[in-house]
Amino acid sequence: MTDLAGAVWRTSSRSNDQGLCVEVATNVAAQGVVGVRDSKDLTGPALAVSPPGWTAFVAAIRAGALRS
Repeated sequence: MTDLAGAVWRTSSRSNDQGLCVEVATNVAAQGVVGVRDSKDLTGPALAVSPPGWTAFVAAIRAGALRS
């Protein structure tokens, strides 16, 4: 299990005020992870994703590959 206690969380500048966002912590990349959590549940679970995995995920979103 990865310790995200020192994570500094940020929300995208493109987020709206409806609270339907995720927060990301990239300051823990030295531990080999990017933290991701639900902005509505700050004390809830968080994902620890590999930096290359996070980069691929963001690229897929930008390319429109994950639209339903």
